Amino acid sequence: MNYFELFEIPVQLKVDIAPLHKKFFELSRKYHPDYFAAAAAGVQAEALEKSALLNKAYKAFKNPDETIKYVLQQKGLLEEEEKYELPPVFLMEVMEINEQLMDAEDPGVHNRIKSSIENLQSEIYAPVKEIVEHYQEGITSEKELLQVKEYYYKKKYIDRIRKELAV
Repeated sequence: MNYFELFEIPVQLKVDIAPLHKKFFELSRKYHPDYFAAAAAGVQAEALEKSALLNKAYKAFKNPDETIKYVLQQKGLLEEEEKYELPPVFLMEVMEINEQLMDAEDPGVHNRIKSSIENLQSEIYAPVKEIVEHYQEGITSEKELLQVKEYYYKKKYIDRIRKELAV
């Protein structure tokens, strides 16, 4: 059973978490291991497994990047610890931002870097926005999902820079 089947929602790259909150608590009550304490060992194990899957799914759905990662993995388009090669132009932009960050001690420079990061984030999301927000199982092509995969890896780079800025 995958995360979407568990929550009884269609496969999507961008999950509206608000209605899922209610479903999460409903399923939490349904599968909570304490309710199966007197049941057979196999039933207890299944409840524990579903409860763990439910928590993992909800955590993934609350994080848009994790949702994208999960769908790409389900489609066989992304592997753990995959070495993905990003376009040199993007890597140069990130390298320039990193150099600015290393040289920056002035808060004004930090603000310019934050602005550069936000612009880059918008730039990389624009080509996949429609795909992410309107994904349809069986209609969205593998080629489009591969574009989302590239976005996912680019976003990871940007998020690392954001973490450095927050330090």
